[in-house]
Amino acid sequence: MAKISLKVNIAGRTYPLTVEENEQESVSAAVDTINNALDSLKKNYAVKDPQDLIAMTALQLIMKQEAHQKSSDTSEEEASNNLGQIDKALEQLCQQIDEANQIS
Repeated sequence: MAKISLKVNIAGRTYPLTVEENEQESVSAAVDTINNALDSLKKNYAVKDPQDLIAMTALQLIMKQEAHQKSSDTSEEEASNNLGQIDKALEQLCQQIDEANQIS
């Protein structure tokens, strides 16, 4: 399979990538997911620092992925509870970041 060069934009920064041709759609979808999550967090929380947004997005996406993997072994109700806990943890994290930003 041929490799292709891509330039992807995440949080306003451009990153050059070399991927297999058959991975291009997956990479584009992943970039869209990341940017959508960043936008959502930016709208819902008073976080301005792009690094904080990226860290929170990474945490959110990994936790959702892990919850999804666990949910395949658990019932739908248990998965819903896991997502609720994730949301609560993210909210607490955002509040701590907001407080830290206010102090500095």
